[in-house]
Amino acid sequence: MVQRGFTLVELMVTVAVIGILMGVLVPAMGAIQRESRNTGCLSNLRQDFVAIDAYRQQNGGRLPMCEFLPVVTDDGIDGGLPKFLAGFMPEDSSSWICPADQDDESTATGTSYVYLPGLLRYAPAVQADVVTLLLSMGPSMDPVQVERMRTDTEARAMTAFWDGEGAKYPLLADSQDRHRRVGSERNGVFADGSAKMADAPEEPAQGGGTP
Repeated sequence: MVQRGFTLVELMVTVAVIGILMGVLVPAMGAIQRESRNTGCLSNLRQDFVAIDAYRQQNGGRLPMCEFLPVVTDDGIDGGLPKFLAGFMPEDSSSWICPADQDDESTATGTSYVYLPGLLRYAPAVQADVVTLLLSMGPSMDPVQVERMRTDTEARAMTAFWDGEGAKYPLLADSQDRHRRVGSERNGVFADGSAKMADAPEEPAQGGGTP
């Protein structure tokens, strides 16, 4: 019995079909991976919100007030929301890192997310309120009291802003564009706990910071 092998044409057709399938499957696999990372990021942000919300419940509804991003020093990571909320969620929790974050400088800080109230606390309108309050307190306050009053004023201003604009702007968002898609390439979690695409907030209006 004569065994028939593949002809050159059949081999060429087979190779062509495999090439076509690979051309279809590789982009699809990439899209599936991106969607998986996006889903993981949204899940992380919801978990981080739980810690923020727990802090608010124990502090009269006020938002945490700290640096918008941690910094890496010779003594380790300093500042930022993960450290500030360590009593509510482990500082090294994996939920602080976006699955799509491949930036060593970002992950070295312990978080992929920027805390927007910690950034907008430096808006001129808020700092004007801070200066006005501190000037009214007189020169007798020690540095610890001054820092406490400054932070409290900033927290009040940011809480008032997010209580009014919370549906528009995220509390916590990707610090970089990481999710390729139509629209915003960043995710964020909002004051109601919802996690979705996020846009950066505008600065509070002059004179409208502190209630």
